[in-house]
Formats: sequence, C-alpha cells, structure tokens
Amino acid sequence: MSRFQHVTPDVDQSKGGRTTAAFFDFDGTLIAGFSVASFVGRKLLSGRMSPREVLEQLLTIGDYGLGRTDFVGLLTRAAASLRGTSDSALRDFAKEVFEKDLSANLYPESRALVEAHVRKGHTIVIVSSATQYQVEPAAAELGFDHILCTQLEVEDGTVTGKLAAPMCYGKGKFDAARRFAKEKRISLAKSYFYTDGSEDIPLLEAVGFPRPLNPDDALRKKARREGWPVQSFASRGLPSVTDITRTSLVYGALVGSFLAGVPAWLLNRSWQDLTNVAISTWGDFGSAVAGLDVQTTGEEHLWSQRPAVFIFNHQSATDALILSRLLRHDFTGVAKKEMKSNPLVGTVLGAVGTVFIDRSDKDKAIEALQPAVDSLKNGTSFAIAPEGRRSLGYKLGPFKKGAFHIAMQAGVPVVPIVIANSSDSMPKSGVIIRPASIDVTVLPPVKTTDWTKDTIDRHIDDIRQMFLKTLGQTRNVDVKLRQVK
Repeated sequence: MSRFQHVTPDVDQSKGGRTTAAFFDFDGTLIAGFSVASFVGRKLLSGRMSPREVLEQLLTIGDYGLGRTDFVGLLTRAAASLRGTSDSALRDFAKEVFEKDLSANLYPESRALVEAHVRKGHTIVIVSSATQYQVEPAAAELGFDHILCTQLEVEDGTVTGKLAAPMCYGKGKFDAARRFAKEKRISLAKSYFYTDGSEDIPLLEAVGFPRPLNPDDALRKKARREGWPVQSFASRGLPSVTDITRTSLVYGALVGSFLAGVPAWLLNRSWQDLTNVAISTWGDFGSAVAGLDVQTTGEEHLWSQRPAVFIFNHQSATDALILSRLLRHDFTGVAKKEMKSNPLVGTVLGAVGTVFIDRSDKDKAIEALQPAVDSLKNGTSFAIAPEGRRSLGYKLGPFKKGAFHIAMQAGVPVVPIVIANSSDSMPKSGVIIRPASIDVTVLPPVKTTDWTKDTIDRHIDDIRQMFLKTLGQTRNVDVKLRQVK
C-alpha cells in the first residue's frame, strides 16, 4: 500500500528489530483534539451528568484556561469527580466514547506511521498523560504492544477518585519510557517519539529520532532550532468549508445522477438503463468531488464472471460510492431496514432494487434475501458486506453466512473486493467526507457450484482468510497495559 509513503519514508528505510521502540503520545498525536473533551461531551449529551457535575466541570476547565491550575491539577480534579464509579462501568463507557467519537478522530497518517513501525518489527508503545480508560480502546484498535499512561486508582473494582502516582506527564513521561526501555532492553538512541506537546521535550531529547507531530508553538520553535523534522496533519479535527461542500455535493449528486438517467428510460422504456446510468454517473462524479483516488488492483475480475455475488469489507459510508464506481451497472445490494425511511438515500436505494433487511431478526433477514437469489438468476449481480455492518477502522470483522448462501443457491461465483482503507475518507462514526487515496484489491472469482451446506463454513473461512492476508491482518496482538511506577 503506497498511500502514505510521504509520511513514513524514514521509518521505511530504518533498521528493524524489537530493540527499537516507537513511542506515541495520544491526544493531538494519534487523535485530533483532546479525548477528555469527548468523554465529557458524551456524558453530557447522554444525560448522565447532573447540573452540579456540569458546573464543576466548567469551573475546572475555566481554572485551567485562566492558569489558576496546571495540567496535573486538572487531572486530579477530573479523577476526583469519578470517585465511586465502578471500573467495569467506566470501561464500558470508554468503549462507547471510542466507538461514537474518538474512532472518527484517529489520524490515518498516524495509523500509517504505526503500521510502518510494525512492518519493521519495532516495539510500539503509547506513552500518554491520559488515563487507561481514554487510551486502551484506541490501543487495541491500532495494535499497540504496550501502554504507558496515567492511571486512575481502582480498589475492589471501584475508582477511588485518586491518581496512581506518579503521573505520566512531562518528565514523568520521560521517566516511564526510560524505565520501560531498560526493562525491555530497548535502545532509546535507536527509538522514535511522536508528540504534539512541548511538555514532552525531555523524552524528545532522549530518543534518537524525535518526531514532532502537529506541534504546539513552543515545540515547533524547539524543533526549528534543533532541526527536528515536523509533520502536521489536517485529515481530522474540525472540517473545512471545502470538506462540508464535498459532502453536500456527494449526496446531492444522487438526485442529479438519477435525472441524468431519465433520457435512457424515456427512450428505451428500461428502468434498468436508468439505474445503470445513475449508478455509474454517481460513482464517477461523486468520487471526483469527494476527492477519492481509488487505486484498484485486479479490476479485470469485476467483469470476468457475471452475474456474481460481490462481497466487500465494510468500513465506511463511502463504500457505496466506491462500489458504484467499480461495478457500474447491473447490480444491486443490501441495506439495513432503517435506511428505507431516509427520504433521500432510502428512496434512491429502493429505486435500484436494494434489499432491505431487519438485522435484529435473523429469520426475517434470511427471508428478505430471497429476492437477491432471484435477481442473480435473472442476470443481476449482488453486492453485500458479509460482516453485516461497518467496522470501526481497518480491522476485518466476523463473516455472516447470508452472502454465501445466496451465491450457492443461485449457482454464481463469489468475487471478493478487499477495500483497504475507506475509513480514511469517512470513518464509521464520521459525518464528513474527506479526500483520501483508497486501495482496492479485487480477487479472482470463487466458484460455488460444488459447495454444500456441510462444507460452506470451511469455504467462508477460506475466503475470510483471503481478506485477512490481503489486508495484512494476520498478526496477533497482545496489548499490555503497564502501570507507571
């Protein structure tokens, strides 16, 4: 995959090995913004914060902004507000915040840096002043080996409201990394540290490869004096006017694309001609205005055997745009029944023959897919995500059987479409489309004529393994949380 070669050249050319570590700060470095703001915002919006708690949070933030308390004081007061909360409840809430908020703020460029270090066999570590609840879900998503962070004290499964000393902040972060390096026999002189904050200068000065990312003013000045390479990413955070315009044009183009197909319907009296024009037009125009550079390998497999069941891994709402551009004509798809009530998207999806299913009712979902078998037998291909729903990031989820039963019953091949990174453009919890280079690999068709109910599980597993291999997701990750001592 070449989409971020401009971000990772020095890592790509470095020596491999576990004695080299890549330390990553969290807030502002791996994610845009501050994770604590997402926690407070989610708690406030969900009604889980009393008026008194709201006032206390505002006063704390105000004192910090006016310089009446430092960062340590800010965290101390925040920890105190959580006293009596159960550890399990806080972990569940942290997972919710990550899925609904923080996952959309992960910088794809930072993810690419992590992946580059993984390819080199380096030890990858988050080192952050944030707490375990803020960091752990992202660490699991990105595949970090270790976490060094500030921890909330927990006794008998309940948060005490105290911080477990010492904090992983400023020099404390340097001390934690130094102890970790000594224990793991890691050479700091060969290691990297990525951060946005000037408070992390002690650790930046200790490693051989200091790498400021999205630096604050003080760190940017320091980097200029020291000759440290600086990178700044704008792919996350507040959207620009251009990003909002792109998104509006993509959805607005749905209507325009159907209007473009009306002459074909009037002249040929063919609804299929109208939908084919609409789909291909939306795919081409929508991809262009969205800024999607779709790089496709194995494109010939899209046409070698039709009709077919095209299966794809589902990361983003832009997958529909990508599939429209790739498949172009004579295909339909599946969507959750909730989409049917959307006045714009639901109407368009219904017009192109989309099958709407109730994911909460397995029996009804299987029954609803029967029209797909009929369509395949009549020459119309079908596109479906066997995961059943969008994933949070790049990671492939478990496969459901529906798509494969459809192919087997219709006697048509399965064609795997492996989308590497459509979440770079619009992650699951995002609402704005951003420009991105999307890597797509189309694998050769897989015949289903010799499949049976007894062998289908094995065939599904074989195809899923093809996806995993193509995505490079065969590495097993064991994230280890370490308390800073």
